[in-house]
Amino acid sequence: MLVVEDEISILKLAAQILKDPGYVVLTANRSKDAINLVKEHSETIDLVITDVIMPETNGRDLANLLLTIHPNMKCLFMSGYTSTVIADQGVLVEDMQFIQKPFSAKELGEKVHEVLKSDKENST
Repeated sequence: MLVVEDEISILKLAAQILKDPGYVVLTANRSKDAINLVKEHSETIDLVITDVIMPETNGRDLANLLLTIHPNMKCLFMSGYTSTVIADQGVLVEDMQFIQKPFSAKELGEKVHEVLKSDKENST
């Protein structure tokens, strides 16, 4: 999986939370780096977790671009803003997976499991 977050401390924390139960985690703190990682590892990245608001681009635009490279990848969006505020700005739309920051290790783990599990249920 790939975690994209411009705030380095949150990037490191999220990566460590996900590595603890055994996920293989790649990280990027810029959109450009995320795109390169997906190009290089498209067969192994099943989920991208991205901040919604970043300096170079918003998470939705980044996810849409990444999905052109790897269409089967799942996306989970995270933000310190509430989902209502982000939806009002048109960045999040219905049916997008979202987790509110700050999150606990348990909350992130459960949400990632939910997103990955929904993928398997939808493919059967």
